[in-house]
Amino acid sequence: MKKIVKSLIAGVALTVMVGAVLAQSVGKPEDQIRWRQSAYQTMGWNMQRIKANIEGTYNKDQVVQAANVIQAIANSGMGVLYQPGTDKGKGWHDTHAKSELFNDKDGVGKVAMAFNKEANEMATVAAGGDSVAVKAQFGKLAESCKGCHEKFRKEEK
Repeated sequence: MKKIVKSLIAGVALTVMVGAVLAQSVGKPEDQIRWRQSAYQTMGWNMQRIKANIEGTYNKDQVVQAANVIQAIANSGMGVLYQPGTDKGKGWHDTHAKSELFNDKDGVGKVAMAFNKEANEMATVAAGGDSVAVKAQFGKLAESCKGCHEKFRKEEK
């Protein structure tokens, strides 16, 4: 019985220490906001790269590069950058995150899963090189972005 209690106490202590390290590793609230903003700017740039290829001269290599960047960011675990205290404040500029983003875990989970699915599929489709399929998948990816923007992002002023 004493071994079980000691193991339980050790497990709880380890969990607390790991949590403290994780909290420190994500930085101050303004850092978290700035990193989120940077990631979204990078995704936006890469969405524009794909769009330009769909609407203009198609270059498979550029589309693959852009799709891979979007996929990497989508799967980066940046959800950890939405810690308490980051719903307000400034990174590079004021955050555009609505308070609902911090209160609607189910809704956020749904839009995040949809975005990850479409980002992963975008990378797969891009690697195939079929511009028609890329255009169709790009539409699905853009809709998944829009789903989050509509529910959880304030309009820019």
